[in-house]
Amino acid sequence: MEASTWDLVERLRDWLDAESPVTGDMAKTMRVLKIGEEFGEVAEALHGAMGANPRKGASHTWDDVHKELCDVTITSLIALASLTPDARKLFEARLHHIGERSLGSLG
Repeated sequence: MEASTWDLVERLRDWLDAESPVTGDMAKTMRVLKIGEEFGEVAEALHGAMGANPRKGASHTWDDVHKELCDVTITSLIALASLTPDARKLFEARLHHIGERSLGSLG
């Protein structure tokens, strides 16, 4: 049986907890800051996919952009799971709040 998204997020968080040289609040801070690093990689891939840098040309594909966006999402979910034991519940509640605010009643 394949692990659910949140089960895998929690396993990755636990692996980072075990393997990281930093702990406690510093580990949490590093995981949040990692989101910024991953965003930078999305920005670089987007520039490359659009050929926006004349020096580099088309250095990336749209598939690269998609993969980097996934990395941002995964990194964000791991950071959230590192900050609170209720990450799954908080994420679902926030997603539904934004959905209702944007789309109206989801019921």
